[in-house]
Amino acid sequence: MDCEKILNLFRSELVVVNVGPKLFAEALEKQGYRTVQVDWKPIAGGDREMQAILDVLGGLD
Repeated sequence: MDCEKILNLFRSELVVVNVGPKLFAEALEKQGYRTVQVDWKPIAGGDREMQAILDVLGGLD
């Protein structure tokens, strides 16, 4: 295994992709980390029955 590739990864700048609460990204930004906030919500608002119906209908696409 090429350990240098792994070491280079750990030496590179950390950019955090946050899919959770913006508060988490803001806390990291205050510490000097770059963040990317993803505005994501579960389909059908997380309602499993509605998700199953959407699956039967072919999804959202």
